Amino acid sequence: MLLVACLILVASPPAAVVASRPPATSASDAAYLDQIEHRTFDWFWDHADPRTGLVPDRWPTPSFSSVAAIGFGLTSYGIGAERGWVTRAQAAERTRTTLRFLWNAPQGPAPTGETGDHGFFYHFLDMARGERFDKVELSTIDTGLLMAGVLFAQSYFDRSSPAETEIRALADSVYRRVEWTYFVTDERGLTMSWRPEPDRLYSKSRWTGLDESIVLHVLALGSPTHPVDTAVWRHYTSGYRWAEFEGQHFFQFAPLFGHEYSQAWIDFRGIADDSTGARGLDYFENARRAALSQHAYAVEDTARFRDYGDGAWGLTACDGPSDTTVTIAGTPRRLRMYSARGIAASDARDDGTLAPTAAAAALPFAPEIVLPALRAFRDRYGDHLYTRYGFVDAFNPSLGDSVHVRAGRIVPGMGWFDTDYLGIDQGPIVMMLENARSGLVWKVMRRNPYVVRGLCRAGFRGGWLDGRCP
Repeated sequence: MLLVACLILVASPPAAVVASRPPATSASDAAYLDQIEHRTFDWFWDHADPRTGLVPDRWPTPSFSSVAAIGFGLTSYGIGAERGWVTRAQAAERTRTTLRFLWNAPQGPAPTGETGDHGFFYHFLDMARGERFDKVELSTIDTGLLMAGVLFAQSYFDRSSPAETEIRALADSVYRRVEWTYFVTDERGLTMSWRPEPDRLYSKSRWTGLDESIVLHVLALGSPTHPVDTAVWRHYTSGYRWAEFEGQHFFQFAPLFGHEYSQAWIDFRGIADDSTGARGLDYFENARRAALSQHAYAVEDTARFRDYGDGAWGLTACDGPSDTTVTIAGTPRRLRMYSARGIAASDARDDGTLAPTAAAAALPFAPEIVLPALRAFRDRYGDHLYTRYGFVDAFNPSLGDSVHVRAGRIVPGMGWFDTDYLGIDQGPIVMMLENARSGLVWKVMRRNPYVVRGLCRAGFRGGWLDGRCP
């Protein structure tokens, strides 16, 4: 079978699991999934700076580097080696180059000339110099996503060659340097960001409620040098919101990236914390329900936006055509440029703009609804949507030919299509297609002692964690 069996918790004890039954996959589907993953991998391989390993936020529009995209890139290199798209030696050299840059790049409190402070990294870095871009924030979540890629590299490159030995040492040093406790300013948990300007302000926002920061919290809990207290996890989960949407009961978060980012690295099948255990499911099943609810919404919403249905669904943070109001199907709709689109109970952020990454990264959760969408993306929209590096970031089939857009392009009779690819949307496609096909990233991360320690300290038990927690 092409797709690995996904373990899904049943409604009774959270430790009880059964294997889901992914649909039969034809030889053409297998080849297509391989092609999508390979093309998307090539985006990272071709556009990361070979001198520093910095990955651009987007391409072909010139941009700064996104440190979260570096984390996705570090993970993709091991996937590429495993698939034979590059040699293991090539992947190791690219990884070592990236980790050397991260370790040696300047850190300190000055507002300019630094890549970060206290082990954290600025959200965006100048592609040429590798220093803080403009006045962006020191970001906990982007550092967390970067560190997830760093730890994947540490566990994947496990051989005794000089390059792989150095990779493990550099990864360990970069991760151990992060002072996670620096962002715990009171009992309300991890703050989101900090800026070094004169007032040295922390963000007033703290992480709470299900979102993309599960992996951030696990890594902050698992640190051997600066671990946060377990109260931080309790604060985070205290904001969870359980509700029903489109016939599915799950912990709500409207954009699908909040369900997909952490699970691109961590295998939550069959393990549960107090919050999920009390509901008789795990985070994998929760994400499956979120994907099913978005699909059901699209199938039922065909009158609102054109093409919505089995072959066009998936709302998440992505590019958009413009910041303006247009009339679609007789109703004024507010369009957005880059925005966190999503749909959930009491949370509707939909302007008809869809992101292929939202559906593609749900492949391990719900292949029965994802495979038809991936086929339709290619067959219906052709190379307007699916091209050299896989899927462009977003499209909106509801926009008419006369709409003026600020980014991307209108294709007469077909709608709006982006012309950029975004690193933080390319990464989940590579990783989640690989997890669906082989489970590679999950298997590697299950070996990492810091990930295991973080999960145990968060209270996860069962499944592959049995016998590994104190």
